[in-house]
Amino acid sequence: MRIHAVSPLLVGRSRELAALGDALSRARAGIPATVLVGGEAGAGKTRLINEFTGRHTSDAMVLVGACLELGTEGLPFAPFTAVLRQLVRELGHDAVAALVPGGNARGLARLLPEFGEPGKDGAEARARLFEQVLGLLERLADERPVVLVVEDAHWADRSTRDLLTFLVRYQRTAARVLLVVTYRTDELHRTHPLRPLLAELGRIESVGRVELRRLTRKEAVALAVGMLEREPSAADMDLIYARSEGNPLFVEALLTESGAGEPLPESLRDLLLAAVERLPEETQELLRVASAGGQRIEHALLSAVAGLDDAALSRALRPAVAGNVLVVDGEGYAFRHALIREALHHDLLPGEHTRLHTRYAEALEHDLSILPAPRGAIELAHHWHSAHDSTWALVSAWHAAAAARKSTAYDEQLRMLSRMLELWDQVPDAAERIGADRLDVLRVTAVVAHLAGEFERGIAVSSAALDELARDPGLEADPVRAVMLLRQRSHTRYDLGRPGFIDDLRRAAELVPDDQPLLRGRVLESLARMLHGPATRAERAATARAAMEIGHTLGHAGLEAHAIIDLAWGLTDYSDMEPQLQAFAEARQIAARGEVFSALMRCAISESDALEGAGRHEQAAEVARKGIEESLHYGLARTSGAFLSINLAEPLVSLGRWDEALQVIDHALDLAPPAPYAASLRGFATDIALARGDHDRAARLLDSSRRVLARGAHRDQHVLPHLRREVLALMCRGQLGEAVAAALRGMEGDDLINGPRYAWPVVTTFGRLVRMAVPASRLLDAIRDDALSGSDAGGAPGSGVAQGEALVEQALLLLRRLRALGRELRCEGPLQEAHRLTFIALTGPEKPWDEGVEPAAWQFAAWEQAVAAWAALRQPYAEAQCLLAAGQAALACGARQEAATRLARARTLARDLGVTPLLEQLDVLGRRARIGGSDEATDAQPLGLTARELEVLREVTNGRSNREIAEELVISIKTVSVHVSNILAKLGVATRGEAAATAHRLHLFD
Repeated sequence: MRIHAVSPLLVGRSRELAALGDALSRARAGIPATVLVGGEAGAGKTRLINEFTGRHTSDAMVLVGACLELGTEGLPFAPFTAVLRQLVRELGHDAVAALVPGGNARGLARLLPEFGEPGKDGAEARARLFEQVLGLLERLADERPVVLVVEDAHWADRSTRDLLTFLVRYQRTAARVLLVVTYRTDELHRTHPLRPLLAELGRIESVGRVELRRLTRKEAVALAVGMLEREPSAADMDLIYARSEGNPLFVEALLTESGAGEPLPESLRDLLLAAVERLPEETQELLRVASAGGQRIEHALLSAVAGLDDAALSRALRPAVAGNVLVVDGEGYAFRHALIREALHHDLLPGEHTRLHTRYAEALEHDLSILPAPRGAIELAHHWHSAHDSTWALVSAWHAAAAARKSTAYDEQLRMLSRMLELWDQVPDAAERIGADRLDVLRVTAVVAHLAGEFERGIAVSSAALDELARDPGLEADPVRAVMLLRQRSHTRYDLGRPGFIDDLRRAAELVPDDQPLLRGRVLESLARMLHGPATRAERAATARAAMEIGHTLGHAGLEAHAIIDLAWGLTDYSDMEPQLQAFAEARQIAARGEVFSALMRCAISESDALEGAGRHEQAAEVARKGIEESLHYGLARTSGAFLSINLAEPLVSLGRWDEALQVIDHALDLAPPAPYAASLRGFATDIALARGDHDRAARLLDSSRRVLARGAHRDQHVLPHLRREVLALMCRGQLGEAVAAALRGMEGDDLINGPRYAWPVVTTFGRLVRMAVPASRLLDAIRDDALSGSDAGGAPGSGVAQGEALVEQALLLLRRLRALGRELRCEGPLQEAHRLTFIALTGPEKPWDEGVEPAAWQFAAWEQAVAAWAALRQPYAEAQCLLAAGQAALACGARQEAATRLARARTLARDLGVTPLLEQLDVLGRRARIGGSDEATDAQPLGLTARELEVLREVTNGRSNREIAEELVISIKTVSVHVSNILAKLGVATRGEAAATAHRLHLFD
C-alpha cells in the first residue's frame, strides 16, 4: 500500500547536494560561486533545491524565482520580479529601497510598480536596472549570505538571460552570493537560446555545473521503499524500472499507479494524466482551465476565468492539492510538475484551447490589475494571440510592447511589435484602434531593434518605413516622421560601422520643420557627434554650436550638455587645451544640474581622452578615475565605468605604471564589457607584454582583439593601434619580411593621414622596423644620396635577388612612403611632436645632409631632442628606448662619457619597468663598448658567440641561406650548418628567425 505520494527521502543525489554545499561554503567565504543544475524533465531539480535549502541555508537568505512559460517565450524578468516581491513581503518596501546603491530605487519600478515611476527609457536605464539588482543583492549579503535560485531557465526570455549573465559575471569577491540556476536538458535543442549562454557561463572559473542523472535500479528501489509500506516485488520493480528508465518522477507515478490495482498506462502522457483522472470531474475540469493559464496561476485570475467564487474554487481545487497535482504557491497555485500541465494543455481539443484563452483574455480585459504590471499586459497579449483573435491580438500587443519597454525588456517589446506588423493587414481599422498608423509602428520598431541590439533589423525596418513614406505621399509631406526615421537609421548605421550615417543626418537636417526646434537640435547634435576628421572640423563646430543654442533656449539640459561636448571635440587642439577643458567644465555643470547621467559620463570619457591625447597623462588618469567613482553612484559602473577603465589604463601605460594598469585592465575585463571595449583593454596589456618580452601572452591577446575587429568596421582609434601591435609583434619574433609586408599593407587607405593622434605611433614603430631591416650603411647612403625622394616604382624585387636584399628593398620602399606621409601628417601637441622627433632620429633628416655635416653628430643631436621630449612627457619606456639610441650615437661620435651617462639612465628606467629585452640590449652595448653599466660587464663577445659565429649570425640576420653564407665567407656549407647549430644553442632559440630576432632586438649589427 502507498503511504506517501512522493518519496520522503531524496535518493541518489548525495554528490549533487555536496556540490551545492561546497559552492555555498565558497560564497560564505566571499568567493563568487554559481551552480548550473541541469536535468531532464522529472529528474528532481526542484526537489534537490528544496532539500539543499532546507539542510544547508539556516544562516542564509534564500530567494527563489522561476522563469514562466508564455507561449514560445518566457515572461520578461519573471524570476527577478518574484524575488523582489518576496523581499518586499519579508523586509518591507522602505527597507528594500534603502538597500539600493545611491538610495534611489526608482529603477526597481521596472520590476515592481510599487517603487514609483522608473524614469527615462533607453540603454542607460537598462544598465542602471541591472546595477541596482546586483547592488541590492550585494547589500543583502553584507548582513548574511544570499542564495538566489532561478528555476526553469529553459523558459527564460532574453531580458532574464541578460540579467542573469550580468549577475554571474559581475559578482564581487566579497559579495557572499550563491547563484543557482536550474534548467531542463531535454528542452535544449540545437538552436535553443540557452545553449550558448550555458557554454559562455561554463567558461567562467566561478561557475560549476551539476547534471542530474537517472536513478540506478538500486536507487529506484530505495525510492519505492520510502513511498510504500514494503519493498515491491522484484517483478513489479523490474517493470517499473524498465518503464520509467530511472526518471524519479515517472518512478513515483508508476508506483502510485501500480498500487491502484489498475493496469499501467501505455504512455508517459497517460501516466501523468492518470493522477488527474482519479480526481472528481469538477476538479479535472478546473485543472484543464488552469492548464491554459501557465505553470503558475493566481487564485483571483483562476476564479474569474472559471466563474467561481473563492469558496467554490477552493472546494474544487482541494482534491488536486491533496492528490499532489497542484501545490499552493503564494497567492496562487502551481502544477507540481510542468509535465503535468503540459499533458493537460496538449489534451485540450482545438475548440477548448481557443475558448479557454479567450476566457483568460476577457477576464484580464475586465480587470488587468489581477496580475502585477507588466505581467498583466503581456499575458493579455499572449491569450488574445493564442485565441486567434487578430484584432485584439494586435491591440493587446501594442499595450504589451509599451509595458515591456517600461521594464527595459526590449527583446519582448520587439517581439510584440513584430507580431503587430504581421497582423496589420488582417485588421482594417488597426490605426484607429491603437491611435497610430503602420509608419508609427515601423518607427518604434526601428528604435527598439537598436536597443535590443538587432542592428541589421533596425536598418531594414527604418529603410522600409522611409520607402513607404517616400511613396505615399513623399518625404516633404510628412517631414517630422521622415526626420525621426533618418536620425534613427543613422544611429544604427553608425554603431554598426555602416556607411551613409552622415548622409542620413544631413538629409534630416534639411527636412526639419521650423516649428520643431527640439527635433532640429537633436538632429544637429547627432550630426556634430558623428562628424570626424580634419575635413569636417569647421562643420562639426558650427553644427554643435547650433545644437547647443537650441538646447539652451529650450532649457533642455541633455541636449545642451551633449552639444557642448561635441563642440569641445570640434575645438580640439592638443597644443592649447584650455578652451576645450573650459567647454567640458561647462557641459559637466549643465549635466549635473539636469541630472543627465549620460552626459556626465560622456564628459568624463571625453575629457580624459583629450588630456591623454595632449600628453597630460596624470590629469587624464585623475579625470578617468574620478569618472569611474561617479559611475558607481549613477549605477553605470559596468557600462560607462568600463569605458573609463580604458581611459585610465592608457595614461597609466604611458606613465610606466604598468602593474597598476594591468590591475585596472583585469578588473575591467572581469566586468565583461562590450567586445570593442575589451579589445581596447587587451591592446594595452599587449603593449606591456611585448615590451617585457612575453610574446606568447602578446600573441594570445592580439588574436582575441583581431577576432573582434574582424567583425565590423571600426574607427582609427581601434584600427591603428592594432596595426602597430601586429607589426611590432612580428618584429619581436624576427619575422621582418612579414612585418614589412604588413606595414606596407597598413600604409594603404586614408586612416593614417586622417588620424594623426593614432598615426604618429604607427609611423614611429614602422621607422624602427626600417632601422631593423636596413643595414646602417645602406640607410646612410640612401639618405646621403637623396635616393628616398624617388617614386615607389620598381615594386618587389625579382626572384633572382637574394632574400636579404629583397627585404632591404621592401623596407626602403616602406621608408619612402613613411617620409612622404610624415611631410603631410599634422603634428599637434607635445605627444605627437615627441613621436615626430623620434621618427626623424630613426630615419634621418627630411632633406639630405649638407656638405660637411657629420651624420653621427647629427644623429646624436636628433636623439637628444627625442629624449628630452619623452622626458618632459614623463613616458619612461619611450625615454629609455631613445636613451639607448642616443648612447649608440654618442659612441659613434667618440663621446664615451655622454654614452655612459645615457645608458645608465636608460638602465634605471628599464629595470623599473621590468623590460628584459631592453635591458639585454643595454647589456650587449655596454659589453661591446666596454663602458660599464651592465650587471655582468665582461670582455667576452656578445652572448658568448665566437667571432666567426657572429659573422654567420650577421648573414643569417640578413636572410641568407647556408649556401649563400658559405659563398660569402668562403667556407663549406657543412661548416656553416655547424655554426648555425651552435648559434641557436647559445641564444636559446629554436629557429633561424628567432635568432635573427634576437640579433635585431639586441642591435648586434647596428
